[in-house]
Amino acid sequence: MTRRQAREQAFIIVFEKSFQDDLSVGEIIDNAIEAGVLEREDFSEKLSKTVYENLDTVDSLIAENLVGWRKDRISKVAASILRIAISEILYFPDIPNKVSVNEAVEIAKTYAPADDAGFINGVLSSVLKTIGE
Repeated sequence: MTRRQAREQAFIIVFEKSFQDDLSVGEIIDNAIEAGVLEREDFSEKLSKTVYENLDTVDSLIAENLVGWRKDRISKVAASILRIAISEILYFPDIPNKVSVNEAVEIAKTYAPADDAGFINGVLSSVLKTIGE
């Protein structure tokens, strides 16, 4: 599995978690693997779990960098993509920030409405300025 496919898989897990708050990330992963929907993949599991281990910090950065928006108004797709990218930026120092942003935009082009790619790019650019990158 490529790194991009692993990110897409992490997106699916994080997106699913937004609908199933009563399940842990591990339970969502196990259920998806058992159903044959996902493959076991270390990077996607680590990334998905990192999002929820640091959700308050990640969501706070999202909220701080939304210009003219409230966090509760953005779609679950956009929120999931932003959560993954910000988690990569903050907690995976071996991955260049530009790669994390580019991959998030590419995932948005596949899974989100057309306008979301630009929106996600803008929010992530603002996040990078906020954290001093």
